[in-house]
Amino acid sequence: MAVRYPVMVDLEGQPVLVVGGGEVATRKVLGLLAAGAEVHVVAPELAAPLAELAGVGTIRWHATAYLALGRPRDHRPWWFVVAATDDATVNDRVVADAARAGVWANHAGRADGGAASVPASRSAGRATVAVATGGAHPAAARWLCDRAVDALDPAALEVLDLVEEVRAHDGRHGRPGRRPDWQCAVDSGTLDLIREGRRAEAKERLQACLSSSSD
Repeated sequence: MAVRYPVMVDLEGQPVLVVGGGEVATRKVLGLLAAGAEVHVVAPELAAPLAELAGVGTIRWHATAYLALGRPRDHRPWWFVVAATDDATVNDRVVADAARAGVWANHAGRADGGAASVPASRSAGRATVAVATGGAHPAAARWLCDRAVDALDPAALEVLDLVEEVRAHDGRHGRPGRRPDWQCAVDSGTLDLIREGRRAEAKERLQACLSSSSD
């Protein structure tokens, strides 16, 4: 199995094309909307949840069979494409068209997701956990992701919020870009202070760790 390079993509306000209007397409669309994408759906018909979204203008529905990749009305290029119909031939053509256009595409009909797989993911505060199984079993990926999130230390998640506060304070005082050394923060007892509700003291510990590293 080829090793894949994981990456987090900012889709806020960017045009994304989903070809397909069924259950799989619905799951894809909901995830893209959660990421702030401008979602366009090409499908002759829509499942009820997608029809509701189209009815209120949350997604842009092009009520036709897939003919060509095309572009949004403002002529911007697609940032991402999802092939999620129940027709393997159509999905293959969508992905091939995207490849020719130099656009990353997810093939929902392939176990490995094609060129751009979408892992199971969950957010917890500032942390996002994503799990992929190389197409072995999507349900297993979701199961593992849920357990990974459940295993996160709530104190560590709160420390991440404090890190941002310390970085912002540092930046306002002419020292942008620095962040507390994480190992220093852990070893200094910052997590224990958070667990005890001593947030102000925890923040002071983090500020003391600023000079250690910017990693």
